Amino acid sequence: MKAEDVRALTADQLKDKLAELKKEQFNLRFQKATGQLEKSSRVNEVRKDIARLKTIARQKAAEAKA
Repeated sequence: MKAEDVRALTADQLKDKLAELKKEQFNLRFQKATGQLEKSSRVNEVRKDIARLKTIARQKAAEAKA
């Protein structure tokens, strides 16, 4: 997920996408613990996407206050 794609989302869409990624992160951790994880690089991708979403959400909130 690219930052420009995330910036195009509304606040509600950001929250929904964040919840979706957190569920995926949980499922990936569960798969890793049980030895069923096929693509281990996806764990890092999801972590970075979550961080990207949180960063842009915070920036949008700061812009709204200013």
